[in-house]
Amino acid sequence: MNTPRPALARPDGTPVRVLVVDDDPDLAEVLSGALRYQGWQVRTAGDGATAVAEAGEFQPDAVVLDVMLPDTDGFAVLRELHAVQPEVCVLFLTARDAVEDRIAGITAGGDDYVTKPFSLEEVVARLRGLLRRAGMARQPADGPRVTVGDLVMDEDAREVTRGGELIELSPTEFELLRFLMHNPRRVLSKAQILDRVWSYDFGGQAHVVELYISYLRKKVDAGRDPMIHTVRGAGYVLKPAVR
Repeated sequence: MNTPRPALARPDGTPVRVLVVDDDPDLAEVLSGALRYQGWQVRTAGDGATAVAEAGEFQPDAVVLDVMLPDTDGFAVLRELHAVQPEVCVLFLTARDAVEDRIAGITAGGDDYVTKPFSLEEVVARLRGLLRRAGMARQPADGPRVTVGDLVMDEDAREVTRGGELIELSPTEFELLRFLMHNPRRVLSKAQILDRVWSYDFGGQAHVVELYISYLRKKVDAGRDPMIHTVRGAGYVLKPAVR
């Protein structure tokens, strides 16, 4: 692998923690080596039960999680992890490439996935993207506070309010909304959103954008005048609500 970029760190300056969950010990070891090369702390688990126990003790910032495990599946493990650590980033590993499987992983609460076989560089890049969206890496050029109408985002505190009411967002939802808020009244295509929010071409699967836009609408626009609009054939636009 090439020389790593500057290591991401937790807000307190300590190394990022990643839990690798795969029943193939050779693959787990190779992945762990690649992640440690980034300056991160890594632990491994070969089954779901061990993964949950390790996560409880290790408190990882991200989990690389195989969908197929000997005692359960990755979706069940994800539910247990999110029950005690809802903000943990999860990157699924799957041998299946069907659109249904991709949607199932995201709908279950996973942040991203890679399909086997994959390159180590791809896994590292995906994880860096997830950790950045979760606030492990700052973007100094961005201002700490962005306002569009009655929607306010505090980028340092990673808090969003609308009309003074706090809106709880996942790391990916936060990054998507941030991109929209930094480009108010501008129509953003699905390709632009994929490139900026996911930091790579998501296999041409633009449905992930539609899925996360629907999540945002339920949180930002629910019971209020809509701010997120679809421009048919062009993309999406965020603008102050019309009163």
